[in-house]
Amino acid sequence: MVSRKVKVINPSGLHLRPAGILCNKAMNYKSLITFEYEDKIKTGAANAKSVLSVLGACVKSGDVIELKCDGEDEEEALEALALAIESGLGE
Repeated sequence: MVSRKVKVINPSGLHLRPAGILCNKAMNYKSLITFEYEDKIKTGAANAKSVLSVLGACVKSGDVIELKCDGEDEEEALEALALAIESGLGE
């Protein structure tokens, strides 16, 4: 398993469009891909391959999440997803 903390820079956080982009990218990998989040109200983990799970995390702009990838292509998945998040997921 590999992990990395990344900062969400999207002005609106992980709302529907960037959540969909993140999920589509995550679905390209066989590894289990999750992220942990924490804010003043709740702490938890989300499945990066599920739009509902990502939206349920309520990640806002400026939040730091910890991506975790576990599987045969974990290194490649972590690099690609971290780069996508750090570049704003198309926004």
